[in-house]
Amino acid sequence: MSHLVESMAFVRETPWHGLGNHLSEQQPLNVWLHEAGMNWSIDQSDVLFNVSPTGMHIRAHTDSKVLYRSDTLAPLSVVSNRYQVVQPSEVLHFYKDLVEAGGFELETAGVLKGGRKLWALARTGQETLLKGGDRVKAYLLLATSCDGSMCTTAQFTSVRVVCNNTLQMAVGDSSGAVKVPHSIKFDPASVKDALGIGLSGWEVFIANIKALTQRPISAIEATQFFGDVLDEQVLDMEGTPASRAMQQLTALYSGAGMGALLPGSRGTAWGLLNAVTEYVDHQRRARNQDYRLDSAWFGQGAQLKGKALNQALLLLQ
Repeated sequence: MSHLVESMAFVRETPWHGLGNHLSEQQPLNVWLHEAGMNWSIDQSDVLFNVSPTGMHIRAHTDSKVLYRSDTLAPLSVVSNRYQVVQPSEVLHFYKDLVEAGGFELETAGVLKGGRKLWALARTGQETLLKGGDRVKAYLLLATSCDGSMCTTAQFTSVRVVCNNTLQMAVGDSSGAVKVPHSIKFDPASVKDALGIGLSGWEVFIANIKALTQRPISAIEATQFFGDVLDEQVLDMEGTPASRAMQQLTALYSGAGMGALLPGSRGTAWGLLNAVTEYVDHQRRARNQDYRLDSAWFGQGAQLKGKALNQALLLLQ
């Protein structure tokens, strides 16, 4: 099976997806670029096409360009001439001043889909401790694509340490993310200003999480919650969970999940949310861990976790 992850690097513990090259802490950016497989550039060339069966009449398509890797010359995508590229080095250098100023530390970075997606994840230094020693840390994820599949996106993400579940922070109408379309040039300084790099929303996000740990949940509410998140009928004709996903979520919430029996999770709305995040990050069917990571951070898995967070917050009203 081919891998979505071209290469990646990390510090400290092996990430939940089990991929990448281990680095010692406090490495300079040039080491990160090499070990994360990001020491190449995205170059561009004209789009040419053949209009003759003999192959002797080649014409140029001037409205588009081909993006390709400088190291392997492998093609990445065909995009319009207006497409603004974000280079691999720009993804890592986004964090340079944040790391130097203190508090932030790069923790993982890498390349997906042969170079079509790039990302770096840094700890912000912010964390909180919930009941039972349930630790939640704040991270900043920067990701981009060169195939039009996603905007360049900077977003705050929380990680629950006991199970490495990841969840995009959301506060009220704010998703905790800044998205820059590839039709305009990526400006790191303006993105940091828009994010509010002081993590002003972190306290509100954590207050919501703590409230979820205090919200008791009945068996009927739990079943309805999972049904709403999965957008499916709660029970089948025999009164049992209607899908394999529903069965997995119920089992994770009932005690099979990592940290499910901690005081703040057992029988609470926080436990419901973590059942969904663990299902997406660790249990949901995927071709391999590469596909799981891509989905959990950028695809359907991320959307499912976002929906679960919104549903959980509705329980506080």
